[in-house]
Amino acid sequence: MLGAIPFEELRLENARLRDELERVCCITSRYGGRQIHSMVPVPSFVPPSLDLDMNMYSRPFPEYLGTCTDMMPVPVPVLEEPSSFPEAGVVLMEEGKGLAMELALSSMDELVKMCHANEPLWIRNIENGKEVLNLEEHGRMFPWPSNLKQNSSETRTEATRDCAVVIMNSITLVDAFLDANKWMELFPSIVARAKTVQVITPGISGASGSLHLMYAELQVLSPLVPTRETYFLRFCHQNVEEGTWAIVDFPLDRLHDNIQPSFPLYKRHPSGCVIQDMPNGYSRVTWIEHAEIEEKPVHQIFSQYVYSGMAFGAHRWLTVLQRQCERVASLMARNISDLGVIPSPEARKNMMRLAQRMIRIFSLNISSSSGQSWTGLSDSYDDTVRITTRKITEPGQPNGVILSAVSTTWLPYPHYQVFDLLRDEHRRSQLELLSNGNALHEVAHIANGSHPGNCISLLRINVASNSSQHVELMLQECCTDQSGSLVVYTTVDVESIQLAMSGEDPSCIPLLPLGFVIVPVESSSAVSEGNSMPSNSEDGNGHNNSGCLLTVGLQVLASTIPSAKLNLSSVTAINNHLCNTVNQITAALSSTTTTTTITTTSSCLDNGNAVGSCNIEPTAASKQV
Repeated sequence: MLGAIPFEELRLENARLRDELERVCCITSRYGGRQIHSMVPVPSFVPPSLDLDMNMYSRPFPEYLGTCTDMMPVPVPVLEEPSSFPEAGVVLMEEGKGLAMELALSSMDELVKMCHANEPLWIRNIENGKEVLNLEEHGRMFPWPSNLKQNSSETRTEATRDCAVVIMNSITLVDAFLDANKWMELFPSIVARAKTVQVITPGISGASGSLHLMYAELQVLSPLVPTRETYFLRFCHQNVEEGTWAIVDFPLDRLHDNIQPSFPLYKRHPSGCVIQDMPNGYSRVTWIEHAEIEEKPVHQIFSQYVYSGMAFGAHRWLTVLQRQCERVASLMARNISDLGVIPSPEARKNMMRLAQRMIRIFSLNISSSSGQSWTGLSDSYDDTVRITTRKITEPGQPNGVILSAVSTTWLPYPHYQVFDLLRDEHRRSQLELLSNGNALHEVAHIANGSHPGNCISLLRINVASNSSQHVELMLQECCTDQSGSLVVYTTVDVESIQLAMSGEDPSCIPLLPLGFVIVPVESSSAVSEGNSMPSNSEDGNGHNNSGCLLTVGLQVLASTIPSAKLNLSSVTAINNHLCNTVNQITAALSSTTTTTTITTTSSCLDNGNAVGSCNIEPTAASKQV
């Protein structure tokens, strides 16, 4: 004890202040033009104030995390940086470039024909209206060159096709597909990592004729679904006569013997899109996804979503592209009249970029990308709760040990109904665990697209001790399309928001987002056999209603010391918080519909009924997170 304050509390407060000092030094160094060290006096840095009447919002995860005396030795895996890629030295040798171009031309021909052909190549399923690729007809029309490697192991084929109009011209789309970083930004929820390994041919006139060797890791926003990693060749061609552009991806196979097939095997057969320019800057895009997969086991709750082709299929790619193109159009808009507290159109653009970074951080942190290892909290196969830890020492996220927890639950409601509940700050503030009992008030709104649910909000948190001296805000982005919905938010302080609005690089602003992923799913007997979801459900009007999968992702700064060991109480607390959150959401949905029975797939217990994994104690194995 030191005076009336326990020494342990002083030590933790000292660690917190040191972390805050490091953050301020990072910001000062970046914007002051010279390196500032935390152990020397730091010049005062007072950004212009926002005209807001707000007070600090308590942390979104309020539970007590225990003291250092409670800590247990737990290995802390270091999150692999997105810039790290396997097989970094892979290049295509000169003698293989000729064959690569021949394969590019034949793959392009196959893609175009698959886009335009109907029966017998594509057969429409009478029951669900979806198109199914006739593999026998495909093999007859497109015999793959016999000199390429064939996989002897058992694999399955996924093939899907879709078409839509997007608000982006063909030149801009082609440029995004040929730039790995722009491609990741265009599909933040699908493309976890991407890299242009080698430009084999730069193109004869502009982008047309260019051939790139690329690497990509594709994800579903859940640790229960393995990512798909692959090297592939991407070829671009313009048909001037028809006024179209086409982008095709095809596998390397024997073009490079040093590349070991990823496990699970994921080989992209000719896939991509044909882009037709339309008036007023629009484009009609026809998308083909065709791949050979040797899957790792997929958790039963996601089996129908993955095996139906919804998880990585053309429909998901294209609906995300539609929404992201609307977002880009909103980003470039200049005739914006109502900005709220946002001072200028340029500040609005910077806020959108900050929100985009928040979405990307959230997407990466709740998936299995970059080899991220997740641990279950029980031995039950039905349990969907997974936790992991990451040691963060770089700017952009809070430094220290981050504890993440993710759980997926099946709900008998349309995904848009769940989305409407979670995106509405007024309705969400009624859920105690998501708002700590504090009301939220929107002070700035940025529309991201034609759907009213696609928007960015800056929220003021109203608490009893309202004061303008110490202010903390909430940044939230909501987005929805036919393939699913996202609601992601994080607490930020006024200084960080002011920095973002000022046009400076906001990459030093630490973000620790929480959020929800909602995807529509169809009933399936294959899924129902595993008791993950009912094979058939009806609403109060007798209409079939297949429901949706709700994934909740929580993150908490367990310690500001990167070398700290995780305590068991932290794991128990975040597990309880996660499951209680799901319980409150299902109760709120139940109260607004005539449905009285809520079926969930997490193995939690609430008064003896299976509704989550709230009361499951971590097993011995799970303690080695």
